[in-house]
Amino acid sequence: MTDAWAVLGESNGKTYVVAVLDEPQKVKGLGVFNAAEVLREIDIGQHVVIGQKELQRLAPRVPELARGMVRRAQTIGCKDAGFFLARLGLGPGDTVLEAGIGSAGLSLYIARVLGDKGVHITVEPRQEHAEVGLENLERAKQCWPAFPTHHHLTGLIEDTVDDIEQLVKAVDAIVLDLPDHPPAIAATAGLLKPGARLACYCPVTSQLERAWEACETAGLTVEWAGELMEREWGRASKGGMRPVNGPFGHTAFLLVAQRL
Repeated sequence: MTDAWAVLGESNGKTYVVAVLDEPQKVKGLGVFNAAEVLREIDIGQHVVIGQKELQRLAPRVPELARGMVRRAQTIGCKDAGFFLARLGLGPGDTVLEAGIGSAGLSLYIARVLGDKGVHITVEPRQEHAEVGLENLERAKQCWPAFPTHHHLTGLIEDTVDDIEQLVKAVDAIVLDLPDHPPAIAATAGLLKPGARLACYCPVTSQLERAWEACETAGLTVEWAGELMEREWGRASKGGMRPVNGPFGHTAFLLVAQRL
């Protein structure tokens, strides 16, 4: 853990992840300032004024880093990430294979629970997405006291199985966030330890159906498939609580299958 990065939050929830450099830098939304100089005496929980904004220095936990992360691809948020962590049974020391990391939204949650004894292997075919995702993971590595051994491979996961097997003999979980799941499922199901699980993130129903069929063909047992609904509530102007007005949006269909 280092002070290479600082997390600064506004009262409205907006978060900035700032490199602590001893030189002037421009941070979008905050202007130009020397972060090392400004933050030298500012501890976690204390306030600081930068430009016209009053900010609070926050601990670099997953929600704060996720809100302030660099983004390119659509990210998997806490609603679906929490489900995956729980249903896959992830914990310290596990080995996890993740394909389709995008901006590394889910990767942050995985890395946090694996700790320094875990192994996290990411695969991404699109270099422009991988660059952003790996930047976000490197930020987290420099912020947290424990971080898993991380390996990244470029390409389609079905084309990198030989490379994966050179890193690990088997994995405790696989997470696939891809446009086409069946080739990846067929190629990687054999990497699962007995009792280990594979999860798929499927934005549309046709992907979910193909993933289900591919899991059965690969000898996996589908444990759960569906979507999670999230409904936020807030305080009403005249007292009491009520659902917040806003979209009741769909993120993706989720599937979890186990190797028995």
